[in-house]
Amino acid sequence: MLVRNGVVGDSRVQKSAASAAAAGWDVTLIGRSESGQTETWKIGDADVRLVPVKRGFHAHNSRHGWLRAPLAYPPGPRRAQRERQLRNWRAQIGEAKTRLAVEGHGLGTGAQTVRKLALAPRRAGVKLAGKWIDLRAKESARLTTSRKAMDSWIDRVADRFWISVMGDKVWRRFDPRLWEYETAFGPVLDRLEADLIHANDFEMLGVGARAAMRRRAKGKRCKLVWDAHEFLPGMKPWVKHPRWHKAQIAHERDYASSADGVVTVSEPIAKLLKDSHGLAELPTVVMNAPDVAASKRPGPSPSIREACGLGPEVPLIVYSGAISIQRGLGDMIEALPQLHGVHCALVVGKPEGDLAVELAARAAELGVSGRLHILPYVEYWQVVPFLSSADVGLIPIHHFQNHELALITKFFEYAHARLPIVVSDVETMGGMVRMTGQGEVFRAGDPVDLAVAVKRILADPKPYRATLETGLLDEWTWAAQAERLHDMYRNLLSRG
Repeated sequence: MLVRNGVVGDSRVQKSAASAAAAGWDVTLIGRSESGQTETWKIGDADVRLVPVKRGFHAHNSRHGWLRAPLAYPPGPRRAQRERQLRNWRAQIGEAKTRLAVEGHGLGTGAQTVRKLALAPRRAGVKLAGKWIDLRAKESARLTTSRKAMDSWIDRVADRFWISVMGDKVWRRFDPRLWEYETAFGPVLDRLEADLIHANDFEMLGVGARAAMRRRAKGKRCKLVWDAHEFLPGMKPWVKHPRWHKAQIAHERDYASSADGVVTVSEPIAKLLKDSHGLAELPTVVMNAPDVAASKRPGPSPSIREACGLGPEVPLIVYSGAISIQRGLGDMIEALPQLHGVHCALVVGKPEGDLAVELAARAAELGVSGRLHILPYVEYWQVVPFLSSADVGLIPIHHFQNHELALITKFFEYAHARLPIVVSDVETMGGMVRMTGQGEVFRAGDPVDLAVAVKRILADPKPYRATLETGLLDEWTWAAQAERLHDMYRNLLSRG
């Protein structure tokens, strides 16, 4: 199994690896190490291996900007070298002037004049060189800024040209950093000699496809499963460079046909993938439901209410998952002043991250910081019991195409924790909550409507919880979902 991240915090990948190993597969899960060192551990019987990925290559920094900024320094260390050299020259001139001032006291006027005249050419040369170096450095900085924006006519013409010439392989020019995963993960994959490669998400698709091709070129069996966690064209890019999203979409199209089997998280996404990539079969839907069996492991379980230091009588609403503005966390903070006495917990991957700090600062401005609790993730099998002492689960995500398409992880986690759900009016989750009656739906991006929905549930939570005791959860378990995945594995390998 391949994943672009460090595995920890990615519940779908962890559950996939652990359940496959428990079903008898010999599983190695390869992810990215942030420490610069290879790291290994186990998830159940599955081996985890994190590999360092050397980052930093940017295509737009590797080419000279002849048309855009002809005076800019070429790519590489030249600009920094010249700026250091200029600082050294200026320091030498400063020393010479100081020495002349000190030693001049014992010299006559004529001698002082001669020495000043002797120094004048050096001073003039350094001054002239400084103006030239400063000009070129400013042009280099302007070039870098322009290339980050990628909004000039040169960029638009260049994009159209390269897309027309290279087609789906344009990702090699737009984001060659994708090769960094190949150089890091490829050799490890080759040594493992896998019969089946499970590539999670779009960035791993190419790595898995090339490794499978190398195995087949040696006359060995190797099948590729592509696990599409989301519909890439509908996602909000997490990298700001304008070419990044175009590159990822082209990369996915370039390798989609290489997959022997495709799985994804919802039926709407499955249909979009089939249509956009011309797949022969509809992808298998494996929803990211909780591992209920794992959550019942013996031993004490952490409690979100205890982590917040709250008694059972205090109303507690919770959000658990990735932290970003488009997930509506700011709306939650804005709603708190209207929810008197209600506490809010955010369970996120980086409680000390920039956005978490911004949310805490906004809560302080609104006078509700004492009712906001920002907590770190717990282990994936602990999430359901951890959340179960809260009163309401929140999913306040904004309208983006991907947000409309799936029942996301926290939806199932809240349901198994028996929490009534307050969700924004995104298509799939909003429609499910309206159908089942397990919560309330509010207008996305509207803190006032969010607060109204929360108040409605807190006034009488029993009817919402009752809907979750009707057998609704039986299919919403990882055991049921994982069997679909293992059936795909078996079917693919049985074909030879």
